[in-house]
Amino acid sequence: MAFVSVIIPTFNRGDVLSRAIGSVLGQTFGDFELIVVDDGSTDHTKDLVTSLTGTIRYIIQSHKGVSAARNRGILESTGKLVAFLDSDDEWREDKLEKQVKLCESRDRHFICHSDELWLRHGKTVIQKEIHRKQGGYFFERALERCLISPSAVIMTRILLNETGYFDESLPAAEDYDLWLRITAYNSVKFIDEPLIIKHGDREDQLSRIVPAIDRYRIEAITKILKDPNLPAHYRDAAVRELIRKCEVMAKGLVKRGKQEEAERYHALTRKYQDNQN
Repeated sequence: MAFVSVIIPTFNRGDVLSRAIGSVLGQTFGDFELIVVDDGSTDHTKDLVTSLTGTIRYIIQSHKGVSAARNRGILESTGKLVAFLDSDDEWREDKLEKQVKLCESRDRHFICHSDELWLRHGKTVIQKEIHRKQGGYFFERALERCLISPSAVIMTRILLNETGYFDESLPAAEDYDLWLRITAYNSVKFIDEPLIIKHGDREDQLSRIVPAIDRYRIEAITKILKDPNLPAHYRDAAVRELIRKCEVMAKGLVKRGKQEEAERYHALTRKYQDNQN
């Protein structure tokens, strides 16, 4: 049984998948299993994976989305720690080694992420301050935007099992949803150096093909607000951010002439404003 299970979900990314796989097989930390979950690819992904050297478990399923692919990988894996890598990203060679060193044997709820290097068409993208990564308890910042990249994270299987896996009903913001559930109760360790490289020049990235992703972040916030154990100050922060996001969504919909859809967000805003009063 490997200490770390590495899960790569992929769909029709045979052109870049070998880069992601190679960055895992080249890790300085060697006690891992690599699971590639092919979410119904129709390109040459199967031929690519089966031609690569190294121990790779290759799982094919019908197309169900990235959350279902990650969840399938979790269920098929055996490691104490679980790490994810999106198929268009890559790891620095010491990524696993540096993160595993931070995991104490008695830490059941260990989760760690790192900073990241963004490239677009081969050039470094300078990230804005609002995207600054951090460690510790940061639920309130996590409400604003997704601050953890799945490719940067490693966590214990126990934490995943207790928190729940990726929500397969969300076509986007599924990672935002999981990080809210985790950061509401757990401190996150952070390595302040870019241990992953993200390539932001693909047309099939969810941030490009899924319109108005904030609608799914709103769904995630309404979910966390149903948690009866959510601390009161976190609940207040979640309501404030929910109202803010609803108002932004409604304003955009009104501009596009979608009055009926905008009213649903106005109604959701009124519901939570009334609950605060």
